[in-house]
Amino acid sequence: MITPEQNQRLTRVGPGTPGGELLRRYWQPLCPAAEIAAEQPKKRLRIMGESLLVFRDGQGRIGCVEEFCKHRGASLYYGYVEECGIRCCYHGWMYDAQGRCLEQPFEPEGSRFKDEIRLKSYPVQALGGLLFVYMGPDPARAPLLPRWDVLVREDGKREIKMFPTHYCNWLQIQENTADSTHTYYLHGVMDRVLGLKHPFAPYYRRPIEKLEFSYCEWGIDKVIVYGGDVPETEIRPPLIFPNILRIPNGPMEVLHWRVPIDDQSTRIVFVAFTPVPDGSARTREGDPISYVYLPAMKTPDGEYDLKTFFSQDQMAQESQGAIYDRTHENLGVSDRGIVLFRKMLLEQIERVERGEEPTVAVVRDPERNRMIDFPGITSPVEGLKRIAEMQGSG
Repeated sequence: MITPEQNQRLTRVGPGTPGGELLRRYWQPLCPAAEIAAEQPKKRLRIMGESLLVFRDGQGRIGCVEEFCKHRGASLYYGYVEECGIRCCYHGWMYDAQGRCLEQPFEPEGSRFKDEIRLKSYPVQALGGLLFVYMGPDPARAPLLPRWDVLVREDGKREIKMFPTHYCNWLQIQENTADSTHTYYLHGVMDRVLGLKHPFAPYYRRPIEKLEFSYCEWGIDKVIVYGGDVPETEIRPPLIFPNILRIPNGPMEVLHWRVPIDDQSTRIVFVAFTPVPDGSARTREGDPISYVYLPAMKTPDGEYDLKTFFSQDQMAQESQGAIYDRTHENLGVSDRGIVLFRKMLLEQIERVERGEEPTVAVVRDPERNRMIDFPGITSPVEGLKRIAEMQGSG
């Protein structure tokens, strides 16, 4: 059973919090790279309780700095992007992409005051159409930005979707990845009850005979054994530690990042890659990738529409409360994946508190990082095909 203290350690994400310091040891997506363009070179956002500004200066350099000017606290979002940085609109202090103060108008000529001023700044890298930020200490010691297959494959098309803000703690969303049985009732049965006829619903509505969970280098391996008229052993991609879902979705291969905005809200970044076997479509590294911000998945009266798997998941996650109190839950044998995930989180938090590096999903070998894929995982395509054939013959 989780104690109140452990629940705090797992869910709080601000600077200096145990869970927040762990999450800062991993690269997190900021926004689509194409969003920070010459015509709109700046964007403000919050990650893990910090208000940040992402901007592209006149030379094309990307910066990620704290949002507020060190002079008198005005938001730099309203500042002026110039050749060498961003200038505060209040009194004209200017900062470069590394947060250094370059100019302080109205200070005496020859003053060294500006050398004492620096915005908090974080390194940024572009990959797979996204900008990623590393918010951990000592940026020179940052691990490699993982080159997941969905981000770097070139034999097809890539797309980015930014989900509407989920108003709950990030852990409620990520624990869904370790919960292999929720798909039966939340998606399979709900589809039948509401008459939705989602193509994946019959796949998840099969009886579950066995669940397997185990630790792996990326997080937690998951296997689910289906019975019934279309039996199958599904080897799912691992839960990627600490906050990534990797999942096949028909022909698409998909990644979700569950990025904490603060303790009580979460940004979900969705990247899908669809292979094109005949080679008629190619997406090479550095190509512009289309992106879309999805609208709220609710009805006009504010209720969850429940017509998609995404809205069904959002309902279950948000209805647990802004920060779920895990001291009141009653876990069963089928919840082994959740138990393993929480144990892994607490162990890795303790490593960081001791001044050590996390040991899960931290990439430092460039050769290993050419492309990280997951051989052996199964696709739902064949299972869906057999289900459709059986239904057609019936």
